[in-house]
Amino acid sequence: MASRFYIETLGCPKNEVDSEKLVGTLLAQGLTATDDETEADVVVVNTCAFIE
Repeated sequence: MASRFYIETLGCPKNEVDSEKLVGTLLAQGLTATDDETEADVVVVNTCAFIE
């Protein structure tokens, strides 16, 4: 059974792009995405930081 992952993206549109890239990488490694964080083996919280 493949490990399942859940990604919560908070912040700016750049974070959305970063999360989409991460999803592609995780899927390519054989993990399965889930919309329910309680079912996930891996949870990623992608947040924003201000860039100067």
